[in-house]
Amino acid sequence: MYYSKILIPTLKDSPADAEVTSHKLMVRAGMIRQVAAGIYSILPLGLRVLRKVEQIIREEMDQIGGQEVFLPSIQPAELWAESGRWDFYGKELLRFKDRNNREFCYGPTHEEVITDIVRCNIKSYRQLPITLYQIQTKFRDEVRPRFGIMRGREFTMKDAYSFHTTEESTRETYSNMANAYSQIFERCGLSFKMVEADSGTIGGNFSHEFVVLANSGEDSIGFCDSCDYASNIEKTEAKNPPEVSEPASLEDLMEVATPQKKTIEEVTQFLRVPQKKLIKTIIFETEQGLIAGLVRGDRGINPIKLKKLVNCEWLIPASEELITKTIGLPCGYLGPVGIKLNIFADKEVSLMFNSITGANKLDTHLTGVQFSRDLNVKKVGDIRNVNEGDSCVKCDSGKLKVKKGIEVGHIFILGKKYSESMQALYLDNQGKEKPIIMGCYGIGVGRTAAAAIEQNNDEKGIIWPVSLAPFQAVILPVNFSDNTIYSAAKKIYKTLWKLGVETLLDDRSDRLGAKFKDAELLGIPMQIVVGLKNLDEGKIEIKLRKSGDSLLISFPEEIKNIPKILSNL
Repeated sequence: MYYSKILIPTLKDSPADAEVTSHKLMVRAGMIRQVAAGIYSILPLGLRVLRKVEQIIREEMDQIGGQEVFLPSIQPAELWAESGRWDFYGKELLRFKDRNNREFCYGPTHEEVITDIVRCNIKSYRQLPITLYQIQTKFRDEVRPRFGIMRGREFTMKDAYSFHTTEESTRETYSNMANAYSQIFERCGLSFKMVEADSGTIGGNFSHEFVVLANSGEDSIGFCDSCDYASNIEKTEAKNPPEVSEPASLEDLMEVATPQKKTIEEVTQFLRVPQKKLIKTIIFETEQGLIAGLVRGDRGINPIKLKKLVNCEWLIPASEELITKTIGLPCGYLGPVGIKLNIFADKEVSLMFNSITGANKLDTHLTGVQFSRDLNVKKVGDIRNVNEGDSCVKCDSGKLKVKKGIEVGHIFILGKKYSESMQALYLDNQGKEKPIIMGCYGIGVGRTAAAAIEQNNDEKGIIWPVSLAPFQAVILPVNFSDNTIYSAAKKIYKTLWKLGVETLLDDRSDRLGAKFKDAELLGIPMQIVVGLKNLDEGKIEIKLRKSGDSLLISFPEEIKNIPKILSNL
């Protein structure tokens, strides 16, 4: 491909709304352009990268027996009503009506459609197990789309679904899929971790995420520095605190004035006590009404863990207005003593003595709070966010680390959630009808490409892994109008394409410095510089984008070695 014949609208400056490196560089490198909030046009170079990701996915899915399908992005409301998600999914589901006033949605995921296909076409245990996958456009009406194609509203996703007669078969496919995902992300040149995860709105009871470590990630993961334990922060557990003996003297409840001291930091500094001496009380809104969650003062409440302990469908922090209106208590001075709400406490709180809490009274806190004496707690469990340095729950010596990451893949065992509600049944070898057991496996195609940029960039631009680069090599003639240089550049170009190296020939009349800047911005792994001085000596220069190393090779004899050089990058 000649540079002058392909649309590469590079920019010197990053867009004002770009927050993360991948967004900035994909726009500057002419790979994407925004059409509306969270909706992007993918331009030629960007599409070449996404197609590389897709091809790697296809090869690995086919390797484990996946069969590719292509499902409609527009889905009828009736299918979603059958699964129970039409009312439950929320505002992310884009709903509309056709000319006949029938309700549809733009699919954010395809469990209902694929389950309908299987229930209509799979009848016997002899037809199972089977794995179907697709690479398709999804739409989720995000409240705050951002980070370019990493968190857009419209995006490309690989979703696979497996169907089984037994839990053992399901686990086998799950394991095969996990191995395939590891292969995919390794081939994409990513540093990643497979972590335990929450299933969210998809459902199911067993899931893992594949997370690329990057400071720009929205997710946090906790992992052990000694063993292989790793999970999304929503599920990360620390070792339970050791049991403590009751102190010799238990203090009485006492009100203390804390004028205008609302935050944990303000209260602890004012009372000259450590933060872990306080009990933090946070009010949450659920479909069951308001509830209170308690954690130690130096901890944060984990909403996912709390939701499971409460056993509610949804849970969000209550606003100050709602708290004041509903229970009439002053925010900043909330406490669990005497509060007329169901209380759910973290295990650490149950082991505290002589604690401090809000007094449910303006400018006042309570000291001498005893868990068993003063609190009426409905349930105790693990509802805290872990802190870096907490003891690992899986091994004796390990300490937890907490890092930011980008979720690029997620796998679930769904069980019978959809097959039971949608009556996807099969006949077993006794002729009895039974619900099919399902698994679900997704990869964000654009997210994977963006994550590769987040991990591979410098102040000059992108540094693509060879497997994802839009072109593997770019030829940079010092002066394309010179016949000798022109002839040599074309010879290299034709030879490399014949050798299977995707090559871009920069045939523009721009200065060499400008060509170098664009080549570095685009992140093409190999730059081949063709100049008269080196040609006179029978040489051409090769510069490697990742390391910055350069070397001279014989021309034309050593052109044939370029594929090997690329394979070692």
